[in-house]
Amino acid sequence: MSAIACSPSETAASPATTVLVCTSCRSVEDAADGPRAGARLHAALAQAAEGRDDLRVVGVECLSVCKRPVTIGFCAADKWTYVYGDFAPEAAEAILAAADLYGAAGDGLIPWKSRPEALKKGVVARIPPIAPLASSPASASQQDSRR
Repeated sequence: MSAIACSPSETAASPATTVLVCTSCRSVEDAADGPRAGARLHAALAQAAEGRDDLRVVGVECLSVCKRPVTIGFCAADKWTYVYGDFAPEAAEAILAAADLYGAAGDGLIPWKSRPEALKKGVVARIPPIAPLASSPASASQQDSRR
């Protein structure tokens, strides 16, 4: 498994926003032997985002939100990470529009009233920005408790 650059260690040359797409998500309409809805959405997002240098689309094997397919996420350095579920494979344009809102938000928090409807209903998780371990207050207290 390779790391996905959404952390503060990203370089300035990295895109500001990463759109994660669960490629193993299967919708109830998917044929057992056909491509899964998540893989179809990933392909549509990758094609729609082609040529953009402000974001990248990354397929991931599983986001473990199997009861809410198709699942996506937005992440970027020093921003909140969001995970959303319940997308149709045809939702690429709406997801990219939401990624633009996420990218424009300094901390990744999109105001509720500005969110597209799918982002209001589809929130699965909101994860705070991850600070480098050496500078986090928890790290210092963990070190103190080991003494």
